[in-house]
Amino acid sequence: MQPVEIYTSPLCGYCHAAKRLLGAKGVSFTEIDVSRDPAQRDTMVSRSGGARTVPQIFIGDIHVGGCDDLHALDRRGQLDPLLKG
Repeated sequence: MQPVEIYTSPLCGYCHAAKRLLGAKGVSFTEIDVSRDPAQRDTMVSRSGGARTVPQIFIGDIHVGGCDDLHALDRRGQLDPLLKG
């Protein structure tokens, strides 16, 4: 299973939806709360190529994007293979 990292903030509904999808698939992930650490937000923006909104999701070395992107991958049947590597 590929490592999954998700940059979030506590009041973000899209963050909660993305985490619910990952949880429903039994995927463990590392959550990075950018609201409490400006340096982590800077890291997120750098890693994502400039994206400033949360969530920003990474599976292995691949930047998936946000919640809508994660759900779109799942609908196309591409999320599970990506998670497996």
